[in-house]
Amino acid sequence: MQPADTRASVPAPDASAARVPTHDDRHRPGQRAFRRANLALFAAGVATFVLLYSTQGLLPVLSADLDLTPGQASWTASAATLGLALGLLPASALSDRYGRTAVMTASTLAASALALALPFAPDLTTLVVLRVLQGAALAGLPATAMAYLAEEVHPSALASAMGLYVAGNSIGGMGGRLLSGWTAAAFGWRWGLAASAVLALLAVLAFRLLIPAARHFTPAPVDPRALARTVGRHLRNPLLARLYALGLLFMAVFGAVYNTVGYRLIGAPFHLPESVAASIFVVYLVGTGTSAAAGRLSGRLGRRGALYVSIGVTAAGLLLSLADSLVCALLGLVLITAGFFAGHATASSAVGRTATEGRAQASALYLIAYYLGNSLGGTIGADAYHATGWPGAATVGLTAMTLAATVTLYATRQACTTRRAVPSS
Repeated sequence: MQPADTRASVPAPDASAARVPTHDDRHRPGQRAFRRANLALFAAGVATFVLLYSTQGLLPVLSADLDLTPGQASWTASAATLGLALGLLPASALSDRYGRTAVMTASTLAASALALALPFAPDLTTLVVLRVLQGAALAGLPATAMAYLAEEVHPSALASAMGLYVAGNSIGGMGGRLLSGWTAAAFGWRWGLAASAVLALLAVLAFRLLIPAARHFTPAPVDPRALARTVGRHLRNPLLARLYALGLLFMAVFGAVYNTVGYRLIGAPFHLPESVAASIFVVYLVGTGTSAAAGRLSGRLGRRGALYVSIGVTAAGLLLSLADSLVCALLGLVLITAGFFAGHATASSAVGRTATEGRAQASALYLIAYYLGNSLGGTIGADAYHATGWPGAATVGLTAMTLAATVTLYATRQACTTRRAVPSS
């Protein structure tokens, strides 16, 4: 046998070879495209969460103007997160087919257009229906943004890019609540919603002008059966199922507390002005620090140790908030917020590490559980507040944390059983 001609292993030059990159050309720090991508996703996060939480800061004003109970008014907040939860998986599939930037642009523009209609809603039913549609439209951003960053940003800079995107989410969530709440306190809830819509539209415009074109996206056909198989595998994974349950339970506390805290502060025994009560959402910034600290906490105590601390801090905040003292109520809210963000950061980061395939779908399922928890906790907590006052809302939160502790204790027991079953060498 004659030796192979080594020249055969060298492909002949052609037009396609020139288009194959010889190096990783994804965006890196210091490049103009990297700064534009970061700022664009920051603006998109602001727009999304301004709109998603725009009614939460004005629930007491809605109740007064439309003669609604806290439970009825809370549907304007819960409806948006419910719509978002239902839209996440379809939006992620569409982004795989039509592209990340196309889906993010369509998502934020559609949600902003619906925001412009909200101030003209004649009644609660119309407002809730529009909020469900708005939430479903908004699903395109959280379902797609992280995939865009992972494809277009160099891995060495991905953590900082993700951090800025999350910061946009945080600032948007706080800003939406504050802007709508302050405006509503001065001019009524319709003007509060209009102010949020204008801010969101400006952020969407900034996103569209700044976002660099996707260079590493490869379209993939939408395969519902393959998607269903991947989702089924994730739901049958015991660890992922526990993480989804924890995301739901932590967010149930957050929804129950933040849907009702405004009512508590303007009522007895505090009687704060509505504009001051709306300012309570500044506490949301506590989450920025505790989300970052959650990683260090997990490194020291392990995932379950960090979850125990998060559950304990949240429960302590709920118990402290029961006192008829404004200082205790505010300190309790700080602890609740810190514990929630630490627990959420711990559980959500574990999802990505646990899923060995279909990570996008695994993360989408976590977000579905997370936003369903917000809808359920917010509505149940508001009804409990209407029935028994703040102790009712706090009881909803404490029940959720008891269930979260039970889930974590079960995981600890399973881990100990597995370790004992492995023979020592």
